[in-house]
Amino acid sequence: MSLKFDTQFDPAYGEAVQVAPDILRVTVNNASAFTGYGTNSYIIGKAQLGIIDPGPEDEAHFATLMRIIADRPVSHIFVSHTHRDHSPLSSRLKRETGATIVAQGPHQSARPLFDGESNALDASVDTDFAPDICAKDGEIFTNPDWALEVIHTPGHMANHACFALNDRGILFSADHVMAWATTIVAPPDGSMRAYMQSLEKLLKRKDSLYLPGHGAPIAKPHRFLRGLRAHRKMRERAVFERVMQGDETIAQMVAAIYRDTDPRLHGAAGLSVFAHLEDLVSRGLVKTDGDPMPDSLYRPA
Repeated sequence: MSLKFDTQFDPAYGEAVQVAPDILRVTVNNASAFTGYGTNSYIIGKAQLGIIDPGPEDEAHFATLMRIIADRPVSHIFVSHTHRDHSPLSSRLKRETGATIVAQGPHQSARPLFDGESNALDASVDTDFAPDICAKDGEIFTNPDWALEVIHTPGHMANHACFALNDRGILFSADHVMAWATTIVAPPDGSMRAYMQSLEKLLKRKDSLYLPGHGAPIAKPHRFLRGLRAHRKMRERAVFERVMQGDETIAQMVAAIYRDTDPRLHGAAGLSVFAHLEDLVSRGLVKTDGDPMPDSLYRPA
């Protein structure tokens, strides 16, 4: 399956964009190579609201959300994961609205750090985040306007979750599936094996519209998921083939596999290659001395 990215997106900063009946999108003006045009917050409901991914500590975004909420009650704030572009504003919104914060849980890594290993993305993590409710997979939260299911989808981060309006076929896919780019999967916070398993989990569902944490909606999600799965498997094959051809370092592999990619994104690409190598080592297909780390030397098994 081919994978076609949709990079066309109008963030409409400071405005509420209706993306479906009783669903508004508000995009934070925090554009970057990692966030695209910015983080999407969603407001669901009409008379009684829920907020999905309130975003970073951003004064303008907070003011926009409060203006849109107006005097309507907010029952829940749902947080998909603990990256700083998604979760920090939840505490302030809770103080203002009295809403209950729901997430899979506080920050956690997919695995502990190995001896001598550092976390390249540690500064991007909201370690202070503490939800009121650590939701179970499949748990449903309701108010008179909507019923939202929590779907655990680890991979991008260990505590990543998507949220579904099952009666409408709408999935808020956060950073697990996005139309504009592939998701960063970076150990130790992320896990490629968990990410691929979560893709399979979503493929078994019947959602017809994805509203992601960055960028535009995905109108044909199952086709996109199949393309995304094929793309990840293609990347895995490419990494394995580079090892078989004698590349020992992640830098060598990135230079070959991502030679047509903007060099500014090679750091993120290296994290993805590392995630694939970690998985290949765990499956006995690639070897390294000691635990797999970003600066390890890799060789065929």
